[in-house]
Amino acid sequence: MDQVKQVIIAGAGIGGLTAALALAQGGRQVVVCEQATQLGEVGAGLQISPNASKVLRALGLQGRLQALAFEPQYASIRDYRSGEYYLRAPLGKAAEFRYRAPYWHLHRADLHAVLAEACQSAGVSIRLNSPVMSYQQEADKVVLQLANGETLTGDVLIGADGIRSKIREHLLGPEQPTFMGQVAWRGVIPVDDLAVAIKPEACVWAGPGKHLVTYYVSGGKQVNFVAVEEKAVWRSESWREEGDISHLRHAFADWHPQVTGLLDAAKSSFIWSLNARAELSKWHDNRVGLLGDACHPMLPFMAQGAAMAIEDAYVLAKQLGEHDVPTALMNYEAIRKPRTTKIQQMSAANAGLYHMHGGVLGKAKLKAMQLATAVAPKIIQSKLDFVYGHDVTS
Repeated sequence: MDQVKQVIIAGAGIGGLTAALALAQGGRQVVVCEQATQLGEVGAGLQISPNASKVLRALGLQGRLQALAFEPQYASIRDYRSGEYYLRAPLGKAAEFRYRAPYWHLHRADLHAVLAEACQSAGVSIRLNSPVMSYQQEADKVVLQLANGETLTGDVLIGADGIRSKIREHLLGPEQPTFMGQVAWRGVIPVDDLAVAIKPEACVWAGPGKHLVTYYVSGGKQVNFVAVEEKAVWRSESWREEGDISHLRHAFADWHPQVTGLLDAAKSSFIWSLNARAELSKWHDNRVGLLGDACHPMLPFMAQGAAMAIEDAYVLAKQLGEHDVPTALMNYEAIRKPRTTKIQQMSAANAGLYHMHGGVLGKAKLKAMQLATAVAPKIIQSKLDFVYGHDVTS
């Protein structure tokens, strides 16, 4: 077998660092190239469902993450004005029993910091201020060109550099992601600043043309919110643009008092456009492969973007430990592509549900869900088994 010894990863986000850790724990020398000048993440929350927490547990991170996590008791969908529940499915201990792993809410920066520390302890080299430009492949190696003129050589190159991946562009050619007609506001609010009580749920407030998600992070010390609003056009490409809180409050001004009360306490938020790509023709070429948003960007309506990148990372490391590089990357794509494509489709479909597309018909779909939840709750819950019950570590 063509033994994999040296791995280069472009991108030090959640997916890139998870892959780096899994590979380093398998005895590989790993270099991560990150374009940012310092390690860190935008201040927002993540839902780490059992399919992802299984991977983090297998990598030895459960103890550190458990101390930083909040475990929601329910997943819910509520009406934007009346507050009535269309869905209230048990999480907490019930989900942990059903799926054999916990459901966590984590601050993105907390997860990122734990991964970075674990990577450095495992001997991963993280190079900051190192934007990637292009690569060249040879028979037995791949050479990565950095923007500063340096080159790095490895047995395999992994592009974990996001939706505007330079590695993807070099592999498949230039192509802009598609704006999906929606922008997302994200922020966190200290619980002490809130004048309204927020339930210990992963809660979607569904309304015409927009929705808002709330949940606790940082062990219950902060509440994370994600507000998604439909927009015809959006020109900014920034991931870290400061949002106008007054505009956000105005957009949700006629919503339930729990929503308006929460937004009254928000002091700042980031805003960015929601973008997607059509299914890629391939994720790999000989010694180069893609991971996470670089190959399957997710709309946030299943809360599976980070989870899919974490799953990718574990499967990729396992394949590289068992096969030569081209075979490992071919197997990795064959294993991961059908699952991530299906979850991309499920996420896109949820946008219509959360935004009550179709007016009266949209509301009727939510009412039908409400009835199904009351009459046959196990059927509703079983629809998530495909997502949460998956275990790439087994």
